[in-house]
Amino acid sequence: MIGFRSLILACLSLGSVLHAATATLRLDYFHTGNSKQEYFSLDRVVQEPLPWPGNPSHPIDDSQLGNYIFEVHDRASDRLLYSRAFSSIFAEWSTTEEAEHANRTFSESFRFPRPASPVRLFLKERQGGVFYAVWSTDIYPSDKFIDSSPPPSPGPLLEILKSGDPTTKVDLLILGDGYTAAERPKFEKDARRFSDTLFATSPFREHRNDFNVWGLCPPAAESGISRPSTGVHRRTPLGTTYDTFDSERYVLTTDNHALRDAASYAPYEFIEILVNNETYGGGGIFNLYATLAADSDWAAYLGVHEFGHHFAGLADEYYTSDVAYQSPGKRLEPWEPNVTALLDPAKLKWKDLVAADTPIPTPWHKDEFETYSRAIQVRRREIRASGKPESEMNKLFHEEKLHEDELLASDKYAGKVGAFEGANYQAKGYYRPQVNCIMFTRDDKFCGVCSRAIEKIIAMYAQ
Repeated sequence: MIGFRSLILACLSLGSVLHAATATLRLDYFHTGNSKQEYFSLDRVVQEPLPWPGNPSHPIDDSQLGNYIFEVHDRASDRLLYSRAFSSIFAEWSTTEEAEHANRTFSESFRFPRPASPVRLFLKERQGGVFYAVWSTDIYPSDKFIDSSPPPSPGPLLEILKSGDPTTKVDLLILGDGYTAAERPKFEKDARRFSDTLFATSPFREHRNDFNVWGLCPPAAESGISRPSTGVHRRTPLGTTYDTFDSERYVLTTDNHALRDAASYAPYEFIEILVNNETYGGGGIFNLYATLAADSDWAAYLGVHEFGHHFAGLADEYYTSDVAYQSPGKRLEPWEPNVTALLDPAKLKWKDLVAADTPIPTPWHKDEFETYSRAIQVRRREIRASGKPESEMNKLFHEEKLHEDELLASDKYAGKVGAFEGANYQAKGYYRPQVNCIMFTRDDKFCGVCSRAIEKIIAMYAQ
C-alpha cells in the first residue's frame, strides 16, 4: 500500500522526462437529450492530481469501436494529438422506452494529456457506421479557470499488481463502493480475488505482465449499495445502484463527478467497481467502467463478462434474458467486434477464423435452447417477485448452466468459428462467432473472436 505523495514521486521518476512531466486534464460535460435529439454543454476542466499515465507511443485510437470518439486537435495546425473511442450511459438510455417521451442529463468526461498549446476538442458520434462531429470546444492550457485543486482523497492506494511503468502498461483501477472503513480489509480481499479471476482467464492470463492493477476504496457510511426494487437506498461514495433502467440486476452509477474525483488518485485507463453486495448484478460500458456485486455466487463469471464489455467493447451475445432496451428499428451492422448482422456473408468481420467446411450461417440447437431458456426466465421473474432468498436464484442459475453446457457442447460445430443466429438481444437477424462464449452464457471462456478483440486493446496501451 502506498500513499499519494509517494505515488506522485514514483510516477515522476518513470518513463521519459517529457512524458512524466505531462499533467492529466479532464473535461467534464453534460450530455442531455432523448431518443431523437441530444445536446452537449461544458461543465468544467480540471487538472487531476497525478501525471498522465497513458502510453505516449499510442495516442491515437484506431479501434473503430464505440458509439463515440473524442479527438484533441492542435488549434493552430489542426493536427490530431490524441483520440479515444467510448460508449456512454446516455447512449444506452436513449434506446429505452423512457427516452421516447422524456429528457435526461448525464455527466460525462474526457481525459487526455495536458497540451502545450491551445487545442480544439471534437466529440464525434457514430451515425450509420461513420463518425460525425456533434460538438466541439476549445481548451487553452493557460486558462485561469482550469481547476487544479485536488479533490478529497478516497484513502490509501492499494498496489495489487505492479508490472512496470504506468506509461507502458494497461492500468486497471479497482474501486470499492458500499464498504465501510471497517470493511476495507474485505475490499482488499475482494479486489485481489477479482484480479486473480481476471488473470486466470485467457487471453488476460497470457498478458498478465502487461497490466498494473490498483485499488481505491472511499469509505461508506453504511455497508452495501442501493437496491430500489427492494426499498433499499444508500448514499455511497460512488453512487452505484441496482435497478438501472429498471433492470433489477443492472448496476451502474450516474455520479460521474464522484467517480472521476475518486479515480483521479490512481493511474488508470480502465475501472472496475466492486459493490459490497451479494445479489446477482453488474454492468459494463465500453471505455467507461464495469461493475460487479463482489459477494455474488457468480462473481467470477459476472466480473469477467462485464469487464469484456468495458475493456474491448464486446456485445452481449445472449438474447432470451429480459433487458430494458428497445428493438432497433433497422438492422445495421453492429460496431461491436463479436456480433454481426450478416448483411454480406462474404464480408463477415471474422471471416479469417472460419474453416472452409463451416457453413455461414451456422446451424445449432437454437429451438431447443430457446424453449429451455425462456422457461428459465419465467422462473427467474417468479423468484424475484416472491422475494425469495438469493440462494434460490443461485440454484436456478446452476441448473441453467448445467443444461446449457451439455446442450451447446453437443453441437456439431461446438468449438468452431462461424455465424450462429441469436445475439445482441435479438433472436433473429444478429449472429455470434461461436456457439458458446462467456458473452453468451455463464461459460468460463472467451471465444476466439472475443479473445482477439481483447488482445487488440491490450496492444494499444502496453508496449
